[in-house]
Amino acid sequence: MPRQSHPRLILASASPRRAEILRRAGFSFAVRPSRVDESIRPGESPARHVRRLAREKALACAARVSGPAIILGADTVVVLGRHILGKPASPRDARRMLRLLSGRTHRVLTGIALLRLAPHGRTRVLSAVESTRVTFAPLGAREIAAYVSSGEPRGKAGAYAIQGRAGKFVTRIDGCYFNVVGLPLARLCRLLQAL
Repeated sequence: MPRQSHPRLILASASPRRAEILRRAGFSFAVRPSRVDESIRPGESPARHVRRLAREKALACAARVSGPAIILGADTVVVLGRHILGKPASPRDARRMLRLLSGRTHRVLTGIALLRLAPHGRTRVLSAVESTRVTFAPLGAREIAAYVSSGEPRGKAGAYAIQGRAGKFVTRIDGCYFNVVGLPLARLCRLLQAL
């Protein structure tokens, strides 16, 4: 559905990476970030967590939009065993996350929700969760410290950006690369077609 003006596509995210993926794929869209509490609820699985947040972000954005539109909400986390790694709270937290990921395989989960606002207040929501397995090489303390001091881990799930300097840490990827960046493009296109 690239380059269509009606209904308009609205990205309910401030992520420059998600916007770049959409732009490079030829989509025309507006950006209207929405803020929601990203805390994990007790007993919430990683997949339910990202699906819920994607939906909540789309709904929060929809409250500020008038007229026909398709709103895209998304949320990404890194999962290692029982650990859900969101965005690091500090450089120290980023170092902790990278030590956990060192030499191991983890999953990156992205929840996406598409909310279609139609005339007369009718809405329809479709959502999905994409999972990609990523394996890191063993990382030394100096390597981790240098990466954290670059500032790149800030604001990134799991404290790394695969499309940036952290790409050199990745020895294997099974699944959608764009999912690891923050937006599973092929899954998104299938949802748009279904919507």
